[in-house]
Amino acid sequence: MNEGNGVRPGKAEEGTPTPGGAPADGDFGSARPATGSGDPAGGDFVLAGPSAPDADEPTGPPAVEPGSAAPVPGSADRPKPLHDPDPYSTPPYGRPGPWAPAPPVRHPAATPAHGTAFQAPAGPPLPGPPGAPAPLQPPPAEPTAPAASPPSDPWHRYDPWAAPAPAPAPAHAPLQQTGAAVPTVRQRRGRARRLLAGGALALALVSGGVGGVVGAYLEREGGTGTVRLPQAGKEPAGRPADSVAGIAARALPSVVTLHVKGGDEQDTGTGFVLDTRGHILTNNHVVRPAAADGDITVTFSGGATAKARIVGRDTGYDLAVVQVGGVRGLTPLPLGNSDNVRVGDPVVAIGAPFDLAGTVTSGIISATERPITAGGEQGDGSDVSYVDALQTDAPINPGNSGGPLLDSRARVVGINSAIRSADSGSDSGDGQAGSIGLGFAIPVNQARRVAEELINTGRATHPVIGVTLDMDYTGDGARIGTKGGDGGPAVTAGGPGDRAGLKPGDVVTEVDGRAVHSGDELIIRTRAHRPGDRLRLTVRRDGRTREVSLVLGSSPGG
Repeated sequence: MNEGNGVRPGKAEEGTPTPGGAPADGDFGSARPATGSGDPAGGDFVLAGPSAPDADEPTGPPAVEPGSAAPVPGSADRPKPLHDPDPYSTPPYGRPGPWAPAPPVRHPAATPAHGTAFQAPAGPPLPGPPGAPAPLQPPPAEPTAPAASPPSDPWHRYDPWAAPAPAPAPAHAPLQQTGAAVPTVRQRRGRARRLLAGGALALALVSGGVGGVVGAYLEREGGTGTVRLPQAGKEPAGRPADSVAGIAARALPSVVTLHVKGGDEQDTGTGFVLDTRGHILTNNHVVRPAAADGDITVTFSGGATAKARIVGRDTGYDLAVVQVGGVRGLTPLPLGNSDNVRVGDPVVAIGAPFDLAGTVTSGIISATERPITAGGEQGDGSDVSYVDALQTDAPINPGNSGGPLLDSRARVVGINSAIRSADSGSDSGDGQAGSIGLGFAIPVNQARRVAEELINTGRATHPVIGVTLDMDYTGDGARIGTKGGDGGPAVTAGGPGDRAGLKPGDVVTEVDGRAVHSGDELIIRTRAHRPGDRLRLTVRRDGRTREVSLVLGSSPGG
């Protein structure tokens, strides 16, 4: 080789040419074949650029023009760089290298792992410098399966190092300039239908809102056309057990209406079921027209009817028991205790006032132990009843007679029997006088005893003192007469009064500490007890007062 032209032959380190023409000593200049070196395929390369100086060569690097081995004139006149020479000869700090094309850039993702053979990417080889040997070609790749269609996102697999290649467009949809497919006629129609449906929905929502506002305004301010009034919706049918509705719901199935006919008389009253055998309790004055030869029809709350017969009745207590046959599913009303009743307790009355069956009224207990007498229409006193009654303001009218007076637990505490009318002293309930809030009921404790006797024997017994009272006495208290009703002695010999030491003309002023103002009151106080009960009487005789104790006797009722 010619050594006078400023270049010298050289090889890559270890005697192996670097693939792709890369410098082996770290110089970033490009390798190219030496001029006049012989066969370029022999692997001999020359390093263009600075190299270590030999002893017989000048220290300054010769200037080499591209494509020529002769030094460039005037290269020694170049100014010295401001910085010290870069040992790695990296521009701009080192000396400028020869003008040569840059080495090929490899894709970062294509760099093989350490120790893995590198396979060059497919495509035409990069051109090298003039006269350089042709780059090595990789072996042909084996055929592979066709690649999957690119994703819909054009940037999903974007490769800035790959050669630009237009994506194939679907044959049925030409691409616009934006890359989106042109909608077909069917797609445009579907989009139009969706837009139409959305518009209709939006219109419906707006119309509904406007309609609601207009409707609320018209409802508040009033409008024209048909008037529709607001109304509450349905509510649960149940009611608290202690309310009037709850009490009525439990008691009504056990309350009956009685229609009585006898001779030229007829009457309407009320009763209630005592037991499952068909016994019904009512007032005596209700069934009296059918006592001799009559007809009694019982109507239940459900509308069923049945014939009834009289089991027993008592005029003095104004109570009677009738019985129906062939009726099943009867529900007796529970009986309470009238001794527990206090003034002000709430009560409910059920009956058929003026033949209005199933009428429910409510009120309170106005008074207790109210002595009343009812009846007396016969004129001989045989139909007079004496009642130590419960007074109530629950409306009671003719037709309520014999019906139950219930407490807050739907238990019977009294039997409605009489009212005080504005045009008469008292009314047993068979007239047409109306209620003025003064109703009277037989205490259930007394009615229970009488009902048991009527069912068991057909007759009720009356407790008696064994004396005849002077009913014409107008003073305070009950005075014993001077003779009996049949002309005999006023104090029955051997009777309870006789054994207690009572005398004709004695005036009884108290019974068990309760004042007595008349003969009727003494009878009422006595009949409030059972035969055999002991009474304590306060008696005034000859201006002096004494107390006597006696045991009540018994007499058959009528």
